[in-house]
Amino acid sequence: MFARKNIIAFGLILSLFTALLPFSKAVADVTSVSPNSIFNDVATIITVEGTGFDATSRILLDGVELPGTVYISDTSLQVTVPAGVSVGAHIITVNNTGGSAVLNVSTPVPTATPPPTATLPFARPQMQVTSSGVGGKDGITSNKSFKFSVNFKNAGNMTAYNTQATFTSPDLLPLETGGVAVLGNVSAGGNTGVEQRFVSNGSLAGKTVISIDVTLTYYDDKGTAYSDKFTFTASVTGGGGGGGGVYYTPTPTGVRSGQLIITSYKTSTDPLQPGSQFDLILTVQNVGNEKAQRVTMIVGGGGAGGSSGTPGPGGVSGGSGEFTNFAPIGASNVQSLGDVPAGGSVQATQELIVNVSTNPGAYPMKMTFSYVNGKGEVVNDEQVITLLVYSLPNLDVSFYRPPDLFFAGQPGALPIQVVNLGKRLAVLGNIKVTTQNGMVENGTSLIGALDAGGYFTLDAMLFPNESGPTTLNIVIDYTDDFNQPRSIEKTIEVVVEEGFVEPTPDPNMPGGEVFPPVEEENFFQKLWRFILGLFGLDSAATTQNSEFQTPPSDVEPMPIPGGGG
Repeated sequence: MFARKNIIAFGLILSLFTALLPFSKAVADVTSVSPNSIFNDVATIITVEGTGFDATSRILLDGVELPGTVYISDTSLQVTVPAGVSVGAHIITVNNTGGSAVLNVSTPVPTATPPPTATLPFARPQMQVTSSGVGGKDGITSNKSFKFSVNFKNAGNMTAYNTQATFTSPDLLPLETGGVAVLGNVSAGGNTGVEQRFVSNGSLAGKTVISIDVTLTYYDDKGTAYSDKFTFTASVTGGGGGGGGVYYTPTPTGVRSGQLIITSYKTSTDPLQPGSQFDLILTVQNVGNEKAQRVTMIVGGGGAGGSSGTPGPGGVSGGSGEFTNFAPIGASNVQSLGDVPAGGSVQATQELIVNVSTNPGAYPMKMTFSYVNGKGEVVNDEQVITLLVYSLPNLDVSFYRPPDLFFAGQPGALPIQVVNLGKRLAVLGNIKVTTQNGMVENGTSLIGALDAGGYFTLDAMLFPNESGPTTLNIVIDYTDDFNQPRSIEKTIEVVVEEGFVEPTPDPNMPGGEVFPPVEEENFFQKLWRFILGLFGLDSAATTQNSEFQTPPSDVEPMPIPGGGG
């Protein structure tokens, strides 16, 4: 009983001693950092791996706490190392930790910057207005001259050549220059300015604002013409000639507008000839910075809306285009393309026909794209494409008479004839006749000029190798209307019969009948003919058809009587 009480007392003492001992927490340990190498030009997130981490753990760089430690798990922490840390090896630790890791920081190696590439699939000049205004102490008043100035900038990526500005206004009359100013060539990114003096066209009484239109025309290095129209407004300072100040409305520099251009085009028929019906397929792209709404394509040129670019009465005018050489069929020359967003493209097709009276050449065709911008203004973009018209020879190659029969191994005549079925003179080069079955003699010749309906003949000889159908390949070379070499290929089929060997006629037979060759005689035949000759009988040599009976071997020959003495 006493021993039992001692054991219980010892257990109580041991429990009390254990409870009085201080609680010791497991020490965290850093094992690695990922990535262990970073660049100091940008901020980088690193992950510290280890054991015993909790929400109070903080990552230290060389003993300095990095702000923003993120607790992932008891084995993982993350933090962002800011840009600009010095180059070299740095020690990564965690507060109350027993380990560390090394983080290497270096400077990035500079790489060669590739040259900028054009983002647009084309290059063109593009003029824009940077500023405008009215000069003079009296401003715009009735019957007094004033100066209007405007500055342009070439915002495109190509030089604008032969730039010219034309000034017009329903209320003003241009002075000195007639309203036309030559600006010359404006390089890409370059600026140029122009001044024009005006005087009022009658009284300006009752008017507060007048408009001045400036039409700018220029060309690119390929000769493509461009035309931009700008409308300016200026305040009238006094209708009766007085006034206190100058008021004008400058054109904003950050213009937002659509710009429709034709990036590519092709025809369904190539080459085009007088009378050809074809589909003209165009790819139209909006290279502006604003959506083009309700786009209308007018083939041959035209326009829509008011003359000043603002909405006005009337519809689309497409009947004033040029249709001398190309005319629309199946539908009119006006069609709607819908809305084209900035940077978007659309494909349009127009069915056309080439006039039969059109001569060969390169013909420009005017295209107008009329649309409404974001301000509700009507904008007309005009462009020109070029279509090439050819007049290729229309030839018929055949025999001018039925040819004779052809036999294998024997020559036969080829009476070849070339006829010009076209309506114009055709200048042709060499004609060459070949075949795979044999040889053609005298099969090459120069044709020259053939009038409409004219013909050329060639008498060649065919030496076929074997019997059967034989194809004659005929190639005629010539130069087209744009000095490019071309050729016309035709084929003619002939039949070659099986060859034969003619028997040799016997001149001794009546009528030249054919006799088989004479067989060689033996000794007894010769002897028998000799005996027949002695008695005056037929002793001619026998043929294959003759029946010859050799004398019996037991018949003694008749003795020949001897001569008397």
